[in-house]
Amino acid sequence: MQQSGPRQASRSTVEPSSPFTSAQDVATRLRAVDYLPDDRIAGTVHLAARMAKPVLVEGPAGTGKTELAKSVARTLGARLIRLQCYEGLDEAKALYEWDFRKQLLRIQAAGGSWDDLQSDLFAEEFLLARPLLAAIRAPEQVVLLVDEVDRLEVETEALLLEVLSDYQVSVPELGTITASTAPLVFLTSNASRELSEALKRRCLFLHLDYPAPEREREIVLARVPGISERLAGQVADVVRSLRAMDLKKRPSVSETLDWARALVLLLEDDVTDTTVRNYLHVLLKNQSDIVKATEAFSGVSA
Repeated sequence: MQQSGPRQASRSTVEPSSPFTSAQDVATRLRAVDYLPDDRIAGTVHLAARMAKPVLVEGPAGTGKTELAKSVARTLGARLIRLQCYEGLDEAKALYEWDFRKQLLRIQAAGGSWDDLQSDLFAEEFLLARPLLAAIRAPEQVVLLVDEVDRLEVETEALLLEVLSDYQVSVPELGTITASTAPLVFLTSNASRELSEALKRRCLFLHLDYPAPEREREIVLARVPGISERLAGQVADVVRSLRAMDLKKRPSVSETLDWARALVLLLEDDVTDTTVRNYLHVLLKNQSDIVKATEAFSGVSA
């Protein structure tokens, strides 16, 4: 896709159509799929759907950014289209590419001059839609997740600008393809680098930090079958203590859930110092962090 410079945000080509009636509706439906939003999360999702604007969800790794997009898709029964960003991601993997093998077969089968074949070779049947184009072309409302957008090079962000401004993609050989229904778009970032102002301008912003112990306890109760309220509270308290330490990698919410599930499987009724020391490796994935936490919980050198 060729980018001719910054574009002014426009919604003239796509009519916003929100599947949610209110922020409370968002919260109720997310809770029904075991995602526990606060008012800020529910309100941002509601506004994004009403305004047909993407949401840039930023925060530390493991705070539920990707899970938010997945949960919104589940509440709607919508298809989730995911673009996993990485250094070196290019147009062919993000937007579209041409099926060169089919084009070659077409040339071999038809023969004739290039002028006779050119219009046929760049027809819809030879176009391979990648995540961004697939979301634009979807006849129904889909959820588009652009995961870890901060891993892209700055120059590559230009690939997103037309999609996020007008929900359209320009294919030189075919023209401009515009969405009939605006996808719900979530971009996640671990804030490993500063994103461009052009990208931020097109989005609503939502920062997700690690949940407070009370909310993490609710998350554990909702996502871990068979756990008691007492054990869930103890798990949340231990994780809070670990995150307060100077660790190389603080435990994520998903690792909290893994630890809680492990304790239920082990038939643990309470979190004791022995339990913490024996199963820290489920929560922490760095040996120096495990040593530091073991010393803190035991009061003696590991």
